[in-house]
Amino acid sequence: MSGGEVAGILVAVFWAILVSFLAVALARLAQTLRATTKLVADVTDQAVPLLADASEAVRSAQTQIARVDAIASDVQEVTSNASALSTTVASTFGGPLVKVAAFGYGVRRALAGRGENVPAKAPRRTVIVGRTVPSARRGKRNTREKRD
Repeated sequence: MSGGEVAGILVAVFWAILVSFLAVALARLAQTLRATTKLVADVTDQAVPLLADASEAVRSAQTQIARVDAIASDVQEVTSNASALSTTVASTFGGPLVKVAAFGYGVRRALAGRGENVPAKAPRRTVIVGRTVPSARRGKRNTREKRD
């Protein structure tokens, strides 16, 4: 056996080992592709019903949004009507009620002023920077000093 024959045998063995490794790698790649194909098929089988459910949920949400929009517009209309009614009632009854209240107050004061047992008013005081100043300092007579 010459050196060329040994080299040829070594190259043939090397190529046989290389072809074996490539065959094993291709077999595993085929298994991976089959598993991937099965996984994609399963995902597709599950995704189609999920997409149908999602589209149904979106349609339902759109219906609910339309209802809420109608309710919001009704509430806005009721609010504007209540505001208009409040303004109308205030302008219609507000003036006369104030006049009646003022008249009643005037009558009470007039009747109370005629009584003999009218208590004396307390002297007015002026507040200056957190202190109370008696009315005598404002140029009026102090009723408390008279009593003492």
